[in-house]
Amino acid sequence: VTLVESGGGSVQAGGSLRLSCVGSGYNYANVCMAWFRQVLDKGREGVASINMDGSTRYIDSVEGRFTISRDNAQNTLYLQMNSLKPEDTAMYYCAADPPYYWCGGSWASEERYGDWGLGTQVTVSS
Repeated sequence: VTLVESGGGSVQAGGSLRLSCVGSGYNYANVCMAWFRQVLDKGREGVASINMDGSTRYIDSVEGRFTISRDNAQNTLYLQMNSLKPEDTAMYYCAADPPYYWCGGSWASEERYGDWGLGTQVTVSS
């Protein structure tokens, strides 16, 4: 079972990136999934989550700028990031919580997620 992120990079403030997370070894179509990010010396911060039915949650700081989505046929999770800011600079991780299909109120708690990717770095310069 693996999750592999891609799509990170370096952009200027105001730019956009699209992160992808491809799953293998497990069908993640009916599973709560999320994106987290981590800055050095800090814990992981939940950024967005998506339920089996496609409903989503976001932290306030990315609401209106980031969009989480999924392609169940491709077993892939996405994070479209627009209007990027320097404070969005971090390592971004995708996470899954099999077999649960509903993320619920604890969606931003990293402890609930059992499957993690290795991350992709996003750097936003001013």
